[in-house]
Amino acid sequence: MITIEDFGKLEIKIGKILSSERVEGTEKLLRLEVDFGSESGIGTRQIVSGIAQFYNPEELVGKLCPFLVNLEPRMLKGIESQGMLVAASVAGNCVLLHPDTDVPAGTPIK
Repeated sequence: MITIEDFGKLEIKIGKILSSERVEGTEKLLRLEVDFGSESGIGTRQIVSGIAQFYNPEELVGKLCPFLVNLEPRMLKGIESQGMLVAASVAGNCVLLHPDTDVPAGTPIK
């Protein structure tokens, strides 16, 4: 169990995937360029996500998804990941989450 204060430390924002490509030499990793909007103070970030088994890179471009943006950067296969895609896991499959209406990139999840 975590406290509401712990939960409040998570900064989750909607990002728009601008580009997506497989990480060479891996079966699971995709490198995403994600726009969080200039108004958010974040701009564009590179995020590496282990969803290549479930999605082709080209089908992700243009999608709005939630991302954890205040996670400490981490090197994955020599590529810096500057956040984490938030998705559901259903019966071992990855399911992307999307807003049910168009929202600006950088919109916070509360």
